[in-house]
Amino acid sequence: MNASRPRGGPISEIPIELDRSASIPLAVQLADALRASAASGVLRAGDRLPSTRGLAGYLRVSRTVTAAAYEQLHAEGWIVGRHGSGTFVTTSPPGAVRNVEPAPRPVTGDRRLLDLTPGAPWVHGLDRAAWRRAWRVAADAPPLIRPQRAGLPEYRTAIVEHLLRHRGLAVVDRRDDLGPSPADAVLATAGTTAAVAELASSVLRPGDRVAVEDPGYQRAVGALRAGGVEVLPAPVDADGLLVDEIPEDIQAVYCSPAHQYPLGGRLPAERRVALVRRAREQNFLIIEDDYDGELRFDVAPLPLLVALGPDVVVHLGTTSKILTPTLGAGWMVAPGRVLGAVQEYRDLAGAGPPAAGQRVFVELARHGDLGRHLRRMRRELAARRLRLVQALGEKGIEVLGDEAGAHVVIPLASAAAEQRVAAKAAAAGVLIDGLARHYQRTPRLFGVPLGYAACTPAEFDAALPEIVQLFADEAGRSADLDAE
Repeated sequence: MNASRPRGGPISEIPIELDRSASIPLAVQLADALRASAASGVLRAGDRLPSTRGLAGYLRVSRTVTAAAYEQLHAEGWIVGRHGSGTFVTTSPPGAVRNVEPAPRPVTGDRRLLDLTPGAPWVHGLDRAAWRRAWRVAADAPPLIRPQRAGLPEYRTAIVEHLLRHRGLAVVDRRDDLGPSPADAVLATAGTTAAVAELASSVLRPGDRVAVEDPGYQRAVGALRAGGVEVLPAPVDADGLLVDEIPEDIQAVYCSPAHQYPLGGRLPAERRVALVRRAREQNFLIIEDDYDGELRFDVAPLPLLVALGPDVVVHLGTTSKILTPTLGAGWMVAPGRVLGAVQEYRDLAGAGPPAAGQRVFVELARHGDLGRHLRRMRRELAARRLRLVQALGEKGIEVLGDEAGAHVVIPLASAAAEQRVAAKAAAAGVLIDGLARHYQRTPRLFGVPLGYAACTPAEFDAALPEIVQLFADEAGRSADLDAE
């Protein structure tokens, strides 16, 4: 095949092979072949494609086949029909869909393991056509001349809409000197951990004391310590942060009230009110990590802390859990003094969140693809959670955590039990986590926070009975030891 084919060259120079014995429909095969030709450079932006009739005659297939293939490619946005002129390639796609390799699993030794650790998004449910279309539209935007350190205005506006639609938060700009737009109360970030690191380097000072849930998110602990901040453990129970046991003389407290990481509790309304009241009385900030906040399966979510105390709460969110870490985009809603300090730090450090992922998010939100994805994700993950909990329940095994999020916690008797279960899971080809490592001090509870979002439906179906039996065996072992 000659990749330097002149534009408008003959159909015979487009590499198309259709397998009539395959289970994949011919229209799908044809769309994949044309997409692959564009990805390899055989077809280029501006090339005119054959008519559906001409291509059908050349391939000896029904015109219905070629029309369906063109319709799919047109919906994806990389071909366009011009009245009276024909059909043209608009841009080159990243490659054919059917043969895309899945993301590699974590490797132990020379084996790849099925990842059932928490904190992963449901990327297999992303609408790939919408995903490609969003990236293509984002690429059409002109390159930035100067960095947008606060984030792209259209992205910040999209976040305001997202928070209103999906988290029930009406963002209000309380900084009278910086304009009336609610988007001015939002900063783009590169994700939750990056935002915590920025807070540690701008709002907080070396030696400041910050309380963090224990067990809690260890990357936040690391980001704070890297900024010279002293991190103190703040105990939690099955419902989340114990407000009365937060250490005294702190400058901030970090918590995940929507779905406590890793135990999975939801902070009750009375604790939320008490936390905001204490922050005001003792003059400290609340860093609200809205972990899994969009994934509520049983009841409507409680009001965000930032809605209760916009003057003392820094609200952090990320696209990494609802879409994919590929975007590298998140957001911060905070009091004006906090946003000003973060922007001043970015100006001095020459830092700021990347714009590409923000543009993609804007396009996904603009066309409703984000909302549709969130609805599909809630249905899928709710069903997976139900199946997992029921299967464990049939073996007499209870789980911790509200009906929310993308993981449950399966309690175990000891750190040794965690290690045994992890080793047996790895031998079965599955990577799991343990609670012990999420503590800053001596662990008080042991178990496995088991994620169920990163795998495909087939992988989940295959792993479920093995995982359930693994925990049933460990429960039986513990019972035997107790009886001795």
